[in-house]
Amino acid sequence: MRRLILVAAILITSLAAAQQKPNVSFEWAFATLSAAGKEYTLVPIVRDTTLRTGDQLKMMVRLKTDCFVYVLHENPAGEISLRFPYDLKQFTTDYKIGKNYFIPKGRDWFKLDTSTGRETFYVVASGKRLLDLEVLLSKYNDADGPKKPGVAKDILAEIRNVRKSFKTFTTLAERPISIGGNVRGLGKEPTGGLPDVSQIATEISANNFYGKTFTIDHK
Repeated sequence: MRRLILVAAILITSLAAAQQKPNVSFEWAFATLSAAGKEYTLVPIVRDTTLRTGDQLKMMVRLKTDCFVYVLHENPAGEISLRFPYDLKQFTTDYKIGKNYFIPKGRDWFKLDTSTGRETFYVVASGKRLLDLEVLLSKYNDADGPKKPGVAKDILAEIRNVRKSFKTFTTLAERPISIGGNVRGLGKEPTGGLPDVSQIATEISANNFYGKTFTIDHK
């Protein structure tokens, strides 16, 4: 009897450990290159913040498990854009564990223009593809101008619904993996190559789902 109890305990422990193994795991970087006078500083964005016209933004996704990461942007006019994947076909063409995917691609950075207001970025990751969200994103791209605001509202509602459906699952870890500090002075405006944001990435691990929203007050 004692042996049976011991075996049962081992099985329960193993099952609990397996359930805690994250199936959503990726490295995420989001940074701004801000100017104060002639001095430039690379600062990671980890919460809601205030930025100004001329500040630059860049993101990076690096998969550690076969999960699906979506990065959406809502501009001050309420327009929605899918920033990652670069398009939905990418999930079946160029979507690999261990590869750095920069947003925007390559060495380019987003630069805040003169259209001030609230900029919102939605980061959503799941152990499976969020097909309902993908359908709405495709519908938004195909919609005529007057119909886009209604579809945009449906997209934001779907993000809320997804979060609600996964509310019992929690983030297991969200830890910086940067080396040498998080705020880096760069002196005068960098030329010939901007900094690599992957150096200030955060490792994120979760069971089945992860979601985070970054709101930027663009002044």
